[in-house]
Amino acid sequence: MKFEVPLLKGRLVRRYKRFLADVILSDGNETTVHCPNTGSMLGCNEPGSTVWLLQVDNPNRKYPLGWELVEVSQSVLVGINTSRSNSLVAEALENRIISQLADFNVVRREVKIPNTRSRIDFLLSGHQTEPDCYLEVKNVTAALDNGQGFFPDAVSDRATRHVEELAHRVEDGQRGALCYCVQRADVEYVTPADEIDPEYGKALRRAVEVGVEVYALGATVTPEAVILDKNIPVKLDV
Repeated sequence: MKFEVPLLKGRLVRRYKRFLADVILSDGNETTVHCPNTGSMLGCNEPGSTVWLLQVDNPNRKYPLGWELVEVSQSVLVGINTSRSNSLVAEALENRIISQLADFNVVRREVKIPNTRSRIDFLLSGHQTEPDCYLEVKNVTAALDNGQGFFPDAVSDRATRHVEELAHRVEDGQRGALCYCVQRADVEYVTPADEIDPEYGKALRRAVEVGVEVYALGATVTPEAVILDKNIPVKLDV
């Protein structure tokens, strides 16, 4: 996924109110930008960090600049825009990066789950031998220096509920899958963040026991593009 226009470079002053951040631009001016990430952004919102911003040409938008990337330790770029994760995974599905899901001919987005009020990120269908697959996407930005990425970065009842819903789909005879979209190149494997949200970790392990599939895709991140281009392991017993 290439960015629509060249990104602007700046320096983070602070992130606040979940959706806002103050940034000093390269010309020295300070401005408020939109932060498209509702998580805690653990390790990705340190004041003084170099950030990259996307200018959106929309006269109705209050903050025309949106935060896209941040440089963390060892010059690693991280994509913090969680609203891009579904498009990134859609591109990876089209390129058949996940071989286990490569033979579905139809990919639908934001599909309502029968008999619930919930929607799933993707419904994969049209496989010659396999039932439909419900696929949920979660964005990973938090990581340790040892190559371990983890999710979530804050307690998330919503993420736990999504995992439990996938387990129900499998128990009803469909396929259910979870894909971690890892928008940073230094992550070698992904784990549930048991110390942050132990209930999520328990729910994920229960879901895997009943047959929910779990995948993780790593990215190449540059100021020009974010591309999911590799499979990385998900470890539940770390």
